Amino acid sequence: MTDTPSAAQPSGQHEPSAQPKDSPPPSSPPPSGPPAGGPTSPAGQPTAVAPPPGVHPHGGYPQGPYPPGAYAPYQAWAPHRKPPPSKLRPPAPARPTSPTLWAILATALAAALLLSGGAGANLLLVAVPATAAGALAARAAGRRLRPWTLVWALGGAALLVVPVLSDAGWPTFLAVLTALGLTGYALHGGRGWPSMLFGPVGLFDSVGSGMPWTWQGMRHSAGGAQGRFGALLRPILIALGLLVVFGALFAGADAAFADLLGGLMPDISLDQAPWRLLCFLLGLFGAIAVARTAAAPLRWDRLSFSPGRPRARLEWALPLVVLCLLFAAFNAVQLAVLFGGYDKVLSETGLTYSEYARQGFWQLLFATLLTLAVIGLALRWAPRGTPGDTRLVRSVLGTLCVLTLVVVASALRRMELYVDAYGLTRLRISVSAMEIWLGVAILLIMAAGIWGAKLLPRALAASAAGFVLAFGLIQPDAVIAEQNVQRYERDHKIDVNYLAGLSADAAPALDRLPERLRDCALGELDDRFDRTEDEPWFATSRSEARARDILERRPATNSVFCGEPTRDEEYDPDADPYAPDTDPYAP
Repeated sequence: MTDTPSAAQPSGQHEPSAQPKDSPPPSSPPPSGPPAGGPTSPAGQPTAVAPPPGVHPHGGYPQGPYPPGAYAPYQAWAPHRKPPPSKLRPPAPARPTSPTLWAILATALAAALLLSGGAGANLLLVAVPATAAGALAARAAGRRLRPWTLVWALGGAALLVVPVLSDAGWPTFLAVLTALGLTGYALHGGRGWPSMLFGPVGLFDSVGSGMPWTWQGMRHSAGGAQGRFGALLRPILIALGLLVVFGALFAGADAAFADLLGGLMPDISLDQAPWRLLCFLLGLFGAIAVARTAAAPLRWDRLSFSPGRPRARLEWALPLVVLCLLFAAFNAVQLAVLFGGYDKVLSETGLTYSEYARQGFWQLLFATLLTLAVIGLALRWAPRGTPGDTRLVRSVLGTLCVLTLVVVASALRRMELYVDAYGLTRLRISVSAMEIWLGVAILLIMAAGIWGAKLLPRALAASAAGFVLAFGLIQPDAVIAEQNVQRYERDHKIDVNYLAGLSADAAPALDRLPERLRDCALGELDDRFDRTEDEPWFATSRSEARARDILERRPATNSVFCGEPTRDEEYDPDADPYAPDTDPYAP
């Protein structure tokens, strides 16, 4: 027999159903009447006491809301919290299908066979089955292809064309890294700042969760399709056996066919086994990450950021107005000096063109970056409660953007003068390209202020990817060599020792130099080709193949004068932007 709770017992609290036999009796019986001084109902039972107004029943711990007359002081506290800002992870996706698993395996095998020696079409070939794995996984999960997904995917594929054309390692690395970022955008979707900032990170997150997900799919496929697996494996093995036997016979019968077959087939010698195993694992984990992300991407746009507290007009506008006046004064001096001619530069500063240009380019670059940060903070704190506030924000920030564009033009003009004096280098062309993109970013911010910032995150990401693609396609090493060769033909100034360290992209321009300078500039490249065997077609760039043809027709030998500057060679004291202020060729 159980005891029923009395009316005086708190809500939700029950006594035990039976008292143990050997337990001691309670020290005092529970009170049978109402508390002293407490209100009672007409039936003689105690009534619930409501807390005083404005006072929580448990020292400020939030409870409730309570129904009228129901005060439960022992109710478990469940504080009101905002939903987690993340909720990034969607429900676990269904196990991968057999086509997805085959695409993952094909990516791993392609990486093991093709990613050897160098970078070329092999990166694009490995990306094809990886893309198929992601598309199949997304289709199985019910995701639809959206326009921006197609834009990011095509942009990533275009970036992988850079290693097909260029032999230089630094544009190739930048293009591959940007292609990975666009892959993250394509798989995750989203259009806000969190998606643009953190989208590529989700690929690395999917590696850990993708391993058990893939294992579940493999177990399910193997358990239900053992007979089909054997039926598919047998013809594949028979086809491979026929290719090996008859391919070996035809290769022994014709030397030209043997050369063709050797160029098409990858080298599978045992000494490359550790490297190929590493490439296999890289392709496997990469394809798993792509497929798992496509099936259930992290929802980065669910991240929420608290908006900035609007400030008073004077508090945010006065510093920006002062900054605009400073920019205007600086730009007025720049327009008068930089575009006033060489005599104007000498009379105003006492410096040469090259010294004046080197003096301020980096400062102007950092000033542009800081201006973008200032604009971002101003947009966070500036009030827009009234039409007047909105007009003030647009006018002040618009003026600052226009003045910053003049600073960008001034920095690029300084770099142009500097290149005319000392020639083009990798550092100079890289920072010039970055400065141009910063100018484009400011133009996009100005457009967002006029037509709205809905597309601004995507526009900035797309413009950055477009600049990386254009930077790789122009082959900066070729541009550097061409500019320096033209400068030599015009002024007989050249730093041939620096040009000797460029990639095969520079070979066509350096081939036009006089014999002695040509041997110095192309000698290291010729030695590199002599030390390495011909790479297979999928690991050879177009520039490398063209350079090999040039050096096969006319080999280059290192001259004894290569290490000694002559009147035709200019030692460049500006290996970095902080070199001493020397200009031996100043007028």
